[in-house]
Amino acid sequence: MNNFLFVAAENDALANCKAGGMGDVVRDVPRLIAEKGDKAHVVVPAYSRLHKNGVLKTSLHFELRGEDYVAELYKVTPKKELPNIQHYVIHHPEIEPGDIAHMYHNDPEEPFYTDAIKYFIFCTAVAEAIKKGAFGDLNIVHLHDWHSSTLVFLRKYHRKYKILQNIRFVYTIHNLAIQGIRPFDYNYSSVKNWFPNIPIDEKGLMDYRYNDCINLMAVGIRLSDAVHTVSPSYKKDILLSSSPPEFIGGEGLEKDLKEADEEGRLFGILNGCNYKSIREAEKGQLYYTTIKAIFKWLQQESKKYKADFLAHTGEKVSELLQNPPNFICSSVARLTEQKFYFFKRSPEVFVEILKKLEKVGGIFMLLGTGAPEYEELFRELSYNHKNFVFTNGQSEDVIDSIYLESDLYFMPSLFEPCGISQMLAMRNGHPCLVHATGGLIDTVEHLKTGFSFSGDKYEDKIKNMILCFDEALDVFQNNKQLWNKIQNNAKKKRFTWQKSVDKYYKLLYSL
Repeated sequence: MNNFLFVAAENDALANCKAGGMGDVVRDVPRLIAEKGDKAHVVVPAYSRLHKNGVLKTSLHFELRGEDYVAELYKVTPKKELPNIQHYVIHHPEIEPGDIAHMYHNDPEEPFYTDAIKYFIFCTAVAEAIKKGAFGDLNIVHLHDWHSSTLVFLRKYHRKYKILQNIRFVYTIHNLAIQGIRPFDYNYSSVKNWFPNIPIDEKGLMDYRYNDCINLMAVGIRLSDAVHTVSPSYKKDILLSSSPPEFIGGEGLEKDLKEADEEGRLFGILNGCNYKSIREAEKGQLYYTTIKAIFKWLQQESKKYKADFLAHTGEKVSELLQNPPNFICSSVARLTEQKFYFFKRSPEVFVEILKKLEKVGGIFMLLGTGAPEYEELFRELSYNHKNFVFTNGQSEDVIDSIYLESDLYFMPSLFEPCGISQMLAMRNGHPCLVHATGGLIDTVEHLKTGFSFSGDKYEDKIKNMILCFDEALDVFQNNKQLWNKIQNNAKKKRFTWQKSVDKYYKLLYSL
């Protein structure tokens, strides 16, 4: 029996511990490992809340900033109990909840200042727990994004944690654009402040652009035994230099990624999608569910600043109960540059799409929260366009209903390491319209399982997006046979975790 430890910032197997796709992966992969008869442990930060109903397993004593630290390892109950999987959280008062999903901090003046501190503490506590044998004898430690990469830094440079070198460390890149860059010195949230007794190998750890800083994403890539990107096409993309906005590639780390590839350490394996024991929405409840969520948000103090807008959305949705649309185009995502750059830079294109929908009695439903400038853009567009329904909040119930009730799912990501939304929409038999990039190339085939656009230059992409949207509407209205065929093909497509995890065992885990 093999023994695994997953270390990440989020885990959707626990309630209220998800901000993005990483949470889905950290929930699903251990389940497949457990089904194979191996043991899986998953540990995430407690964020001052997730430990409260847990069972204290052990206290962890270690040194940071030249001072003694004590953190606590709690075993916690997941949303669904399964054999061979144990879930844990690390609690320490300085591992604070942030303003993004009650996990991550947004530090506009000094990016990653607060998060670096909390993940330095978290990773050191995990290293101590491994050393102490809290998870048993481990064969594999699987790290996710920069939040967990301090573990391979400690493994290589900290004399107390040399024992970690006996374990295989695997590193998954979920979002290469977020790299966790912090100064080496002269800052409270710096490496030398938190690890004053470790000799710092600046050349081996530094960011290529900011030579006085550590790049924690790069650390994971440079020091792990295997590096994993979450789709084959994204692996190809990141070996090339970025030239935004036309192309998003290695984000300054292509040299490290090429080296990892040449050394046989870099693998592109597509994420899977969950097809069993899934939450199922009830058909015909989309507008009721949305109104219910809006009433709930209107009672929350934290939502008061946008209460007028939520009421405006509620009024729109109420009208749809009486006069349902002929066609629903939808999108569910964090409101960020990655997901909606095209609409932020060219809002007139989004307006053109709304006008095309209006002609066929269609609406565009968008659900999400995120960067203030993106929220403001979509709120303004919603006030100005009757057939744009912007649900500016987060609700799993509404999301499930959107995936169930939409006719066309729109995903114009600037770049996409893998993407889960298109898989969830396809699972319900809904064609997706996507930008042909990264994992979207590996999952959506034009006119077979959906619609896709590309282009060499920004102007080409925008022009082709509109043409692609026209084509989708035309097929829906005038070629029902082809539309039904695309729907059926999308529904039959299976991106199973079984296939993905079999590749993990062979390529990432070397088992």
